[in-house]
Amino acid sequence: MEPLDEKEIRGSFVNCSKGEAGRIKLPTGPVPWPDLDFLGWTDPAAPLRALLVVPGPDGPTGIVLRRPEPGKASALRSSMCQVCLTEHSSSGVALFVAPLAGAAGRNGNTVGQYICSDLACSLYLRGKRKPKARLVSREETLTLDERVDRALTNLGAFTDRVKAG
Repeated sequence: MEPLDEKEIRGSFVNCSKGEAGRIKLPTGPVPWPDLDFLGWTDPAAPLRALLVVPGPDGPTGIVLRRPEPGKASALRSSMCQVCLTEHSSSGVALFVAPLAGAAGRNGNTVGQYICSDLACSLYLRGKRKPKARLVSREETLTLDERVDRALTNLGAFTDRVKAG
């Protein structure tokens, strides 16, 4: 992913007002741009709010998400991220919910997607982060580029659903 500045990030959000986008706390610390296919983080000022900025042919698309409250998770259950297809223990994947863009979102309509709870899909794809408590790991035959394309296609379908309102 190409590095983005604050103005580009704040201007990319499609499912919140400009005022809300202006109040979002941006990621702190260095951002590992070369290892990212999309930018995802939790707002430190609002821990139940997560944010995604996904590159696209028309420029980046930012999505505001609501993340679930932390709860008890069983290490015996497993889940799979619908973006990068990484298998995790049940606490490693969360259902993120996004208000739809426009009037539909203002009326309370939302869509959801199961995503790595730390939003680090790019790092899992590259093997720079490993899922916790996985007894069995499956090897993929796809190349890194093919896995990244698949993840961006999956994430693009989600952002398209949000933008369509």
